[in-house]
Amino acid sequence: MVSFQKKIAAKILKVGVSRVWIDPSKIEDVRKAVTKADIRKLIRKGVIKALPPKKKRRKEKKRRKGPGSRKGKLYSRSPKKREWINTVRPLRRYLKELKEKGLIDQKTYNHIYKLVKGGMFRSRAHLKIYLEQRGLIKKGEE
Repeated sequence: MVSFQKKIAAKILKVGVSRVWIDPSKIEDVRKAVTKADIRKLIRKGVIKALPPKKKRRKEKKRRKGPGSRKGKLYSRSPKKREWINTVRPLRRYLKELKEKGLIDQKTYNHIYKLVKGGMFRSRAHLKIYLEQRGLIKKGEE
């Protein structure tokens, strides 16, 4: 029988039925309420309330990267210059860190800097391996 009152309360509160809360201790009063006026009184008393809206959880959509969804050629999608910037900046930052920590001297720094500019290293890891193999930096010091 309470479902009927819930429906009326939902209309009055302008929310869905699932958001209507009825005080469990006053359920008998709610059962006796039959008209909209009765329900309004109970709402004013705080026996019936509207719950806050439920949070919506958004599902992540899988990104489709197939040839059918691509517009533009390979390097117009991600230009070669941008890729170059994304590799060179971290390498130069890493070199600067090593020089400031005193792990490499100015001469080594200048030499490796030019190699970086020449595009010799793919990544920071590649640069690190190169330095360790040549004995320009100690393995444990990193």
